[in-house]
Amino acid sequence: MKRAFPYIVSLLVLVAMLLLIFRVKRERKFDERLTFRKSDKIPYGTFVAYNNLQYLFPKAVITRSATSPQFWDSTYYDDNTRKAIVIITPQFIANETEMNNLLVFAQKGNDVFISTKESSETAQKFLKLRSSDSYEYSGDSLTLTLDNPPFPSTVSKTYPGRRFHSYLYKYDSSVTSVIGRNKDKDPVFIHLVTGKGNIYLHIAPVAFTNYFLLHKSNIDYYNEALSVLDVNTKKIVWDEYYLYKLYENKTDESSSWLSVLFRYPSFRWALLTAIFTVLIYGLLEMRRKQRYIPVVAKPGNDSLDFVKTIGRLYYEKNDHRNLSKKMGLYFLEHVRNRYKISTSTLDENFIKTLHYKSGYKESDLRQIVSFINFVDSTPAVSDSQLAELHGLLEGFYKNT
Repeated sequence: MKRAFPYIVSLLVLVAMLLLIFRVKRERKFDERLTFRKSDKIPYGTFVAYNNLQYLFPKAVITRSATSPQFWDSTYYDDNTRKAIVIITPQFIANETEMNNLLVFAQKGNDVFISTKESSETAQKFLKLRSSDSYEYSGDSLTLTLDNPPFPSTVSKTYPGRRFHSYLYKYDSSVTSVIGRNKDKDPVFIHLVTGKGNIYLHIAPVAFTNYFLLHKSNIDYYNEALSVLDVNTKKIVWDEYYLYKLYENKTDESSSWLSVLFRYPSFRWALLTAIFTVLIYGLLEMRRKQRYIPVVAKPGNDSLDFVKTIGRLYYEKNDHRNLSKKMGLYFLEHVRNRYKISTSTLDENFIKTLHYKSGYKESDLRQIVSFINFVDSTPAVSDSQLAELHGLLEGFYKNT
């Protein structure tokens, strides 16, 4: 036993060293998640970009917001203070109302700085441009250049990370100037003048991630790119609304707790084995003990039968106007109960709010509201008009 003791100790030390090496390797695994969150210090987070804003604009107040532009309050449009909005996101999914508010914000003498790989059709229409299909190659390299002019000197920076960008192939040159390009000389950074302010669109958002900025002297690219914002800016809002809107509309693998656990092979195989075992056990037990299950008749919907009977009664009496009013009242009650929206005033604000909460087409909602208002003021409703209202309402109920 005494002779075997040194060998046992050596074996334990060797196992400990192997475990330590394996742990170090796992800790040094490169995190390739593209989060673009200001709190993330991983390669493709924006911790450095966000915290360097105070260095570039020492007199400005830096705040963070996750509020949609369509819900901005009056402080965003205060003309007494020069402000800027900075939006860095993989996808800029802006609707018509949001784009209108961003344009009004800029036209009052403020700056909007957007860095995104992809823009919504609505955003491209408002900015009068078209962008290409995006590039996304892991392990490639990205080279970006800032033009002279307007910058004091040409700045060209490269990093060995993901090539995550697109380029512009169409824009309105009367209001747009190109101020940055990729290595193929394609436009990736533009300046649009609108009213008293400016809109800057940059379509290589990885240029503002930690990996790009901390590679060699690439921080110079950041300093020059953000220098387009007015030096007298007193308030800068780091807007993360479109970052969260992205994750609401597109499945993010990193947000799933199960996907995080599945990254560990031992846990993955243990869980799959357990699930398979339980499944086999359940199937065997079900085969042994399952009894005949009698067919149970589906209970009738008395409320629905009642509504149908009342509807037929009104229809057979040709009281189409009264039936239309009842259908309108039921629709408004449904909206109040499901979407918690006031129906006291059926105006444009009601239509836009219901469109935002239900996702139903704004044009069809406008037709429904118009028809409800028409029924209140008309002395009679024809068969075709009643059928049209029924079709509009059925379309809403089936698609929301």
